[in-house]
Amino acid sequence: MDTITHDVLRHLKFLRQTLSQDKKPIAFLISAGCPLSVMETGSPPLIPDMKGLANHVASELASKTIISDLYDKLIQELKSATRNEHNLEDILSFIRSLKDVAQGDGTVRGFKENELADLETEICECIVSKLKVKLPDEKTPYHKLAKWISSINRDDKAIEIFTTNYDLLMEQALEDMTIPYFDGFVGSRQSFFDLRSVEENLIPKHWARLWKIHGSINWFQKEDKEVFRSDAYKTDIDGSNASYLIYPSHLKYDQSRKMPFLALSDQLSRFLKQPSAALILCGYSFNDEHINDTIVNAIKSNPTAIVIALMFGNMKTDDKENYPKGVEIAKRRHNLSFWTNDEAIIGTNQGKWSVMAKDKDSGDTLMNFIHKDSAGDDVVCAKLGDFKVFADFLSYLIGHQNEEEKDGK
Repeated sequence: MDTITHDVLRHLKFLRQTLSQDKKPIAFLISAGCPLSVMETGSPPLIPDMKGLANHVASELASKTIISDLYDKLIQELKSATRNEHNLEDILSFIRSLKDVAQGDGTVRGFKENELADLETEICECIVSKLKVKLPDEKTPYHKLAKWISSINRDDKAIEIFTTNYDLLMEQALEDMTIPYFDGFVGSRQSFFDLRSVEENLIPKHWARLWKIHGSINWFQKEDKEVFRSDAYKTDIDGSNASYLIYPSHLKYDQSRKMPFLALSDQLSRFLKQPSAALILCGYSFNDEHINDTIVNAIKSNPTAIVIALMFGNMKTDDKENYPKGVEIAKRRHNLSFWTNDEAIIGTNQGKWSVMAKDKDSGDTLMNFIHKDSAGDDVVCAKLGDFKVFADFLSYLIGHQNEEEKDGK
């Protein structure tokens, strides 16, 4: 039986062609791995990964005696429930599920409702303090993505950016590049969520769309459950405090969380159900079952849609798959391609990357994105799973598009 390989140059050309079509619905999912690409040499990433963020929260709470005791107790209960203590979404989802049971004078697993509320508030405060950062300059991968968005004329289909991140890095890059965008909120003092504009697409066509499907550090919820966005303060109009609305629980979507979380999740599904829609995944590890289900169900119902997952690193480390959930989905869905540095799953077939002999000296500038591995034997892809490298690819597309336009005149 012949060994399956995938022609890396062919598929890079396909990606280039996909991103160059001005009438094709195109979207990106920017997830937790992307901020890790923003760092100076020898410095830590601008924002840590999920485990690093959980460690930061634990360290900050350790200095607060009462909260520290509650947090230690919570972690023990979390472990007994076989939940991930290094995943803040698991931690906050666990707290919120306990709060629902302990409402009023009730007690659950030794916690009262007010203790769980205090824990939730303190954890969110720690998260926000760590994520209130700015991009250091205008040369970051986020800015390169924004520049690519501004370089293409898309009168009919706006670029859509879905993100699970709650930082404001994408907003900063779009605003630095003076790119108009819509994130579901309208107004200036306490911007409110406009469900009708989202669901009926009542937005100027030249505006990019930014959908923050896990909330944001500048989203808040009032006591009456209304959601608003404000960069200035977390105080309601009547002077009372509002709670940060980040890390929505996937255990329960009650009506109070209908806006905006379910609306934005529905938006991802609506996007993928468009004819010939293309979604590029960046920094996504396939560990969010809710997003996985949304993507799989949408591409099942729409075989013309494609999803290209650009994954960081190799397919395996020490014979252990790095992204088992993503691999499982890609092997079942023909319209989800799964690219790692050394291998890919395309059309449900897994194989190593290769370059046809006739292409090695072709002079195609895409060859600059193809490298040998450290041993010089196997060909690997352009490491597009690194958001920094993918941003360089987008910068290359701007120049390529300009050259095509010159040749066409």
